[in-house]
Amino acid sequence: MRPEPMKKETAQLTAKDMKATAIVDQDLIRELAQLLKETGLSEIEIDRDGLRVRVAREMVVHAAPPAQTAGLAPAAGAASTPAEATTSDLSKHPGCLHSPMVGTAYLSPEPGAPAFVEVGSRVVQGQTILIIEAMKTMNHIPAAKAGTVTRILVGNLQPVEFGEPLAIIE
Repeated sequence: MRPEPMKKETAQLTAKDMKATAIVDQDLIRELAQLLKETGLSEIEIDRDGLRVRVAREMVVHAAPPAQTAGLAPAAGAASTPAEATTSDLSKHPGCLHSPMVGTAYLSPEPGAPAFVEVGSRVVQGQTILIIEAMKTMNHIPAAKAGTVTRILVGNLQPVEFGEPLAIIE
């Protein structure tokens, strides 16, 4: 007996199917965004029938003031530390490059290699500024615009959060 040849099945989407998928995707994204809002989560990712959707939102975290101990007078005019004020001011800078994900920042392509950029480096749009490792995947973070790197706000091997300022390009 001869074995039957295996049939190859191919999936082809018509324009109507693609439009229906896009509508479903938008509805799914809206549902996930609502779920983020209801639960207070910062991001959610699902994989359903080969379709992977990740929805994240930027969280604004306000630091609680330090607890006062009895008998000590509060310092006059010290509402926040200079580092906190500087970081929050820089995140609003028009040339601020924000982290698109949670992970570990790498300033060079490999240990011992020179950094991708340094303060004063001229960069072009799309040039790699640093790498963020997330779930064992190295994600190259590109410059959003051309200009000069005036500040690098993270250190090598430093953990970064979603939306955290990484660098300033002017």
